[in-house]
Parts: sequence; structure tokens; C-alpha cells
Amino acid sequence: MEKQTQDDKVVAAHVEEQDMGSDLEGHGAKHVVTTQDSRFAAINAQYKPHPLSRGLLMLYPILFVAFMNSAANGFDGNTFGGVSSIPDFQARFGTNVASSDGFLAAIYILGNVLGSFFAGPLADRFGRKRGMFVANIVVIIGSVVQAAAMQRRDMIAGRVVLGVGSVLLGPSAQSYTVEISHPAYRGVMMGLYNGCYFIGAIVSTWLEYGIVDDVSGEINWRIPMATQGIPCIIVLVFVWFIPESPRWLMSNGREEEALKILAKYHGEGDPEHPVVQIEMAEMREAINTSGSDKKWYDYRELFNSKGARHRSFLVLCIGFFGQIDLPPTSYYMPLMAQTAGIVSNKQQLLMNALQSPVMTIGTLLGVNFIDRYGRRPMLMGSSTICSICVLVVIICSAQQAGHPSVGLAGISFVYVFLFAFAFVWTPCQALYPSEVLSYNARAKGLAMSGLWLNIVSFINTYAAPVGITNSGWHFYILYLAIDVAGIAFIYFTFVETKGRSLEEIDEIFNDPHPVKASLRKQKVIVQEVPEIQY
Repeated sequence: MEKQTQDDKVVAAHVEEQDMGSDLEGHGAKHVVTTQDSRFAAINAQYKPHPLSRGLLMLYPILFVAFMNSAANGFDGNTFGGVSSIPDFQARFGTNVASSDGFLAAIYILGNVLGSFFAGPLADRFGRKRGMFVANIVVIIGSVVQAAAMQRRDMIAGRVVLGVGSVLLGPSAQSYTVEISHPAYRGVMMGLYNGCYFIGAIVSTWLEYGIVDDVSGEINWRIPMATQGIPCIIVLVFVWFIPESPRWLMSNGREEEALKILAKYHGEGDPEHPVVQIEMAEMREAINTSGSDKKWYDYRELFNSKGARHRSFLVLCIGFFGQIDLPPTSYYMPLMAQTAGIVSNKQQLLMNALQSPVMTIGTLLGVNFIDRYGRRPMLMGSSTICSICVLVVIICSAQQAGHPSVGLAGISFVYVFLFAFAFVWTPCQALYPSEVLSYNARAKGLAMSGLWLNIVSFINTYAAPVGITNSGWHFYILYLAIDVAGIAFIYFTFVETKGRSLEEIDEIFNDPHPVKASLRKQKVIVQEVPEIQY
């Protein structure tokens, strides 16, 4: 029944793994599919649920609550860039794009740095649900202070508090999403988590565009800033009605509760379902009930082995190359528009507002391919297109003096860049770090990821407007070099996580050659059987 060589296996998904062969004989034709070399991939080939199955239909509303944490972050990512160009905001705080605005935008990152030290322990000690609750309380406080700011110091205080709250969201919400998602659709579900960032982005940017000329006074920037609390309120109301992460329950000795949750949402109500059984077996083997996640000060599992260091390196890479790809266009699209000869404030806000719908479409399309083609080839393909777009932007920027149409062509390729980036990088920025980190290091690792991401963002946010102002198009050459380098880093160091359970990804990093191990394939004999009712 099973034939195996070093790099290519042929296995029967349902016979050896689940001892169900005698029940399935004679039911339907057999066919062979190629999957990743993992036990779960073999099981999934036989028992992958329909997206509209009962268990998944019950899981979607639960995931939506977690997704709202990402939507809350989407508000600030675009709100501040838009309001900073509104005259009433500038009159109140005296900002200008080249210096003061860079500081006021980047002070948010200071809050991220402060909050990152508490984000991991909060999610580990009190659970993913309570972690989300506390984080959203902090975000609401920051939003209120910022929207009500009368002096520059008030705005700084609000942005610092908001920065603390936003970085608290990640370890709890990302860990929750990846840990409760059905493993067959983890790429889609985590991709949609990060894609919901654009819910906040679209609401905030189009709100700014709609009221800038039609509403007089400071309310035209206070309303957009206050709206960041809307998704937080949704989380605060509904977070108590969703189940806790089964892996967090398992790590705290609550195995029976974990089994019930997995059976309900991954096994159509059957605790003996093959997918549920393999998940439980792998969790028992991989999750340590007395691991470093129980000690708020213990970060050793991020660095205490070659595999752990490789994981942490990948987390840092996805944060670096996902941030230093272009100047933060959501903050500085108005400046880029001015360079191309577009001076109307209304037109600049329209260009800023168009980014979010473009990236939303890219993300929604891209999540359908992440699980199909894998993380590595998709990331390399996206980075290649992004590099070409940056090259075109450089050429157009260098030739646009006296030729506004050339500058507009360059801005058009910025939108192509954003689409290509959102198609792959937006889903993977949340998905990949959550996958490669082991359970006991996941929350702290995601906090580290948030800290690193925001340090890089701080540099990019503060340096980009000064660099563009002083160096013009030459400044974009830096981004081209980084985008090209990213392709090489992905090829040589990124492991493929497609088709594996979270615990099976741990096994990859125990191999002497993790990248090669992650690319091994197996051929699975799948027998078509009548759908089993649970």
C-alpha cells in the first residue's frame, strides 16, 4: 500500500493513518494527488471540508470578531496621512510634511515599542480573548484622546496610547486566528485577517475625502480620528461569545475543552474526525504545558536553538521586506502627488483614498492562491513585480520635470505596485510569522514582530519625507535595491508552510536543512467516498 523513497512518497491517506481502509473499500474511484510531505496533507487530501460546510459556517462569524482587530489598525494606517494634509489640522498643530509631520506620524511608533513588551505576556497569561479585550480598551482610549486633542501635546499623548493599544492587538488576535482556523484554509483565513486592515483604511480615507470640502471647521479631521473606535466596540461586545483558542486551552491543561472546540468547528461535531484526531495528537506532542509562554520574562524559545533562530530570522525578514518596499504611501501620497504637479487638496485626498480599494481587491484575490501555490513562489513573484514597478517609478520621476504626464505614469505604477504587494505580501505579513513560530513562542514572537515592524516603520516614516524632499527620485533607488535583495532572501531562507498543520511546521525546523525539507513532496492515493454525515 505504501511505497517511499527519500524525496517522493506514495501513501494512502485514509488507510494507515486512520485505520479506516476496510470501511472504504469499493466506494468510488481512486486518484493520486501531489501534496507537501506531511501527515496532515495526506489527511487533508481525503477530508478537506467544503467552504460552506456546517463547521466552517459556524467558524466564520468567530473569525470576523478577530478580524476587527486588524480593521482597527487599518484606520490609523491611513487616517493620519489624510488628515495631515487638511488645512484645519495643520492650523491646529502646525505640521508640515518634511519634518514636523514626520515626527507626529512616527510618535505612534513609540507607543508600539512600549506596548510590545506587554503584548506577548498578555496573550499568553490571560488568553487570546482577554488579550483582545484589553487591547481594544486601550485603542479606544487613544482614539478618544487623539480626536479630542486641542494642543500638540494632547495629540502626542493620544498617538502614544493608540500605538500601545494597536501593538497589543497583534499577538492576541493573530495568534487566535491562526490557532482556531481550519488547517485546510489557514492561508485564506489569515490572509483575510490582514485584509480586513483595509476595512478601516477604506472607511477612514473615503470619509476624509467626502467631508474635507463639505464640512467646515476642525470636525473634518476629528471625525475620521474618532471612527477608529468603531471596530473596537464590535470586539468588546462579541469577544465574550467566541470560544478560546484550542491551543491556548491545551497549553493550560484544558484538553477536553480544546477537543470540543476542534470537533465543533473542524470535525463537523465529531471528536473522532480524522482531522480533529491528528490535530489533537500533534498538539499533545508539540505544546508544552510548562513552557516559556507561562513566564512573562522568558523569551529564550525565540533564540535557544538553531531552528528557533531561523524562525525569528524569518519573522524579522517578513517585517523588514514588508515595510521597506516603498515610502509609506498612505502617509505621503499627497507629497508624491505634488511632485507630479497635482496641487488640489481634494485630488490628493482622492489619490490617497484610492489606495485602499486597490489593495483590498488585490488582497481578496490573492488569498485564494496562497494555499494553492504556496508562500515562497507567491512572495518571490510579488516581489519581482514590485521591483519592476519601483524601477518604472524611478525612471518616470527622473523624467517628469516639465512633463506632468510622465509623473502621472509613475504614480500609476505605484498603484500597480500596491496591487501586486497586496496580492501576496498583505496576507503573508500576518500569516507567515504566525505559522513559523512555535506555540510556546508565538505570542512573544508576534510581539517581537510588532516591535521590529514598527522600528522599521519608524525609520521609513520619519526618513522618507525628508529623503524625498532632499533627494527627489534618487531616494527610490534604495527601495529598488531592497526589493531585489528580498527575492534572494526568500529563495534561500524561507521555508514552505503550505499544506502543513502548525505542529508539523515545527518539524521542518528540526531538520538540518529546513528549506529543502519544506519542499519535499509526497503522492497521496485518494479514494472518493460518499460524504459522511456527522
